[in-house]
Amino acid sequence: MVFGGKGANQAVAAIRSEGDITFITKVGNDLFGKNMKNHFETEGFRSDLILTDANEPTGIAQIFVSEKGENSIAVAPGANMKLLPKDIEPFTDLIKKAKVVLLQLETPLETVEYIADIAYQNNVKLILNPAPAQKLSKSLLRKVWLITPNETEASLLSGIEVIDAASGLKAAEQLLKLGIKNVIITLGENGSLLCDENGSEQFKAFKVQAADSTAAGDVFNGTLAVAITKDESLQNAINFAAAAAAISVTREGAQPSIPTRFEIDDFLTKYKAI
Repeated sequence: MVFGGKGANQAVAAIRSEGDITFITKVGNDLFGKNMKNHFETEGFRSDLILTDANEPTGIAQIFVSEKGENSIAVAPGANMKLLPKDIEPFTDLIKKAKVVLLQLETPLETVEYIADIAYQNNVKLILNPAPAQKLSKSLLRKVWLITPNETEASLLSGIEVIDAASGLKAAEQLLKLGIKNVIITLGENGSLLCDENGSEQFKAFKVQAADSTAAGDVFNGTLAVAITKDESLQNAINFAAAAAAISVTREGAQPSIPTRFEIDDFLTKYKAI
């Protein structure tokens, strides 16, 4: 058993890469929840933002990993799906004052939309990782500064099946038409594709020996958000995030695989030297 969860993975990736972050989540009043609270405090998160649901258990997942390092995940969301707008309301000032807000879809859609409204109304850059895949309203998507779907998620949101970079570009262009400012489609071992009003650019993935791809997308998103808060260009942010994700797939487990800032910088230095 290891610590995981999309939002938690992204938050841990962000804080280990030396981001100045605030993480709001909800766990159950059970052993898993107590262990996660202790873990989050050890990582450096504020304990008052780790909320507890009195009735629902802590969210858990069963992960199956193939010999190639690919994964299949079954999720019991538990308390994650009880993180409601009323829970977020006391912390709206934190959202208003943020440089970047990063959201994913393992919490209720009404909560995602509530936070998106606050960010949009206060000119806060909203990054949406639309995972797990589901259909989203146009009113939500037009408030997104940057969206980061994988092939499956991009296909669902755009209506265009993404099987390679060419189809990915068509899907990204469709997403831009919905009002999203920037699109990054992650293509697994084929890297990623950035598309905005100025054009598109493809980024190659770092070649590593994969052991377990669990949390790789979360690591990418968490470290990408940190790089953006440091005023890096999206190109540099993608490079930094891709390196972090590459390191993570060489290790087993979700949060145990997440690298530190030192490890990411070291990886990039060594990779350039090859």
